[in-house]
Amino acid sequence: MSTAKKIPGTETAWDDRTLGASEEHAALAPQDLQQQVEETLAMQMISIRLPKHIITLFKALAQIEGIGYQPLMREALTRFAEGEARHVVMQMAREDKQQRKERTSKKAA
Repeated sequence: MSTAKKIPGTETAWDDRTLGASEEHAALAPQDLQQQVEETLAMQMISIRLPKHIITLFKALAQIEGIGYQPLMREALTRFAEGEARHVVMQMAREDKQQRKERTSKKAA
């Protein structure tokens, strides 16, 4: 008879890291699989220099969120870029609308 503690295989056990967080059972994926994942996710490694205090802030925030600081940075950059892109598109649409309105006014005059 086994005396090993059994861990229930529930979603809660995964969420609270009872399951799936043991480094003892972790292994680095083969290089070809890593490459395939990066290609599938359309990821590209870059190098960037940031002020140390920004990295420290991201590390602290990431710890609170329970994720790594690099995924948090990726999320922050994604949110910023998508928000700025929407802003630019909306601004261009407003300018286009204004130009059409001005052309219509000139034709009516």
